Amino acid sequence: MTGTAAGRSGTTAAPRRSLAGRPADRLRWLGIAAAAAILLGGCTAGDGDRAPVPPGTVPPASGGPATSSPAGSSRDGGEPTVAGRIDAELQVPWSTVFLPDGTAVISERDSALLRTIAPGPGAGRAGTLGKVPDVVPGGEGGLLGLALSPDFATDRYLYAYFTSASDNRIARLRLEESAGVLELGGPEVIFTGIPKASTHNGGRIRFGPDGLLYVGTGDSQRRGQPQDPDALGGKILRITPEGRPAPGNPIAGNPVYSLGHRNVQGLAWDSAGRLWASEFGPDVDDELNLIVPGGNYGWPEVTGAPHRSGFLDAKVVWPSTADSSPSGLEIVGDTAYLGALRGQRLWAVPLNGEFAGDPVSYFTRTYGRIRNVSLAPDGRLWVLSNNKNPDFVLVLQLPD
Repeated sequence: MTGTAAGRSGTTAAPRRSLAGRPADRLRWLGIAAAAAILLGGCTAGDGDRAPVPPGTVPPASGGPATSSPAGSSRDGGEPTVAGRIDAELQVPWSTVFLPDGTAVISERDSALLRTIAPGPGAGRAGTLGKVPDVVPGGEGGLLGLALSPDFATDRYLYAYFTSASDNRIARLRLEESAGVLELGGPEVIFTGIPKASTHNGGRIRFGPDGLLYVGTGDSQRRGQPQDPDALGGKILRITPEGRPAPGNPIAGNPVYSLGHRNVQGLAWDSAGRLWASEFGPDVDDELNLIVPGGNYGWPEVTGAPHRSGFLDAKVVWPSTADSSPSGLEIVGDTAYLGALRGQRLWAVPLNGEFAGDPVSYFTRTYGRIRNVSLAPDGRLWVLSNNKNPDFVLVLQLPD
């Protein structure tokens, strides 16, 4: 295994134990994966496209329902409506987190800048918090996912996944406040060695209900990595806030939580604490997966939901990547919302326990490529456009 965890002092921890030559551990992993293989699938769906809204600022949450979209109901029992648009002058934004006071912090992939949007009805052009050092953008790499520490009120840590000169890595940066102004501290690298390439860099990070950090990685065009439990590519990792393999992982001392992924782009938990992930397929079979510890999701051996023994089927499959290429994922109530890049739309997927219903799409080819969706503190959904030059934030009112 190539990954390393760095401590607060900047020193590198002892390398993780290799699984090579440990057949007992490999057999244990295979047993976990086989036990997890519940063969269920999903299907694609119809269209609920909505009209655009002109540029403007976002009204207060108490300002009543938006009227920019035509009336009507969709098959999932309620439709998101446009509450407003923030012309924040962003350049290829990738991830959004919200500070306790409601301030949005947004990563820009190619500039390595952290941009901020203040809360309130006057939200407009974004400010700049600072630049994350040592980011080397290129292709799909750069400054990618952000996650806020569950203990932010006391530790003030913002976590960032980014592409460096040699790998993809995770650092945490302290956000200090002086005279009411946010200041960005230097990075403390906590995890290294995730393989990089011009594409398939993964990049989504998120803290789970258990207080541990989950990391979606890509196969970095190395097709041998996703099925190798001793490699970091093509995985969902589960690590401590300090960057160590989390206790209770499928194999002790190993950060890998699930394997057989091509390029994980979104992570979110439902109301029962189940983890779901969105994932790019190749030229077919984009996926929404229900993640279980030790689960093997098939890449590159299979895609979609082929009911192949030893692999977990996707819960939703989009046969054509032109319809989806699902990126950021957010779950609100019993609905999963996914931004689509090639598909240029927002997908809503009703969830029922471990099952997913038919997806419904909104705003198709109206606002361009959608990179991320995030739930704001006021209960509305922030949607990041991508490659609009400049990019903006679309704010959606969700159905009750």
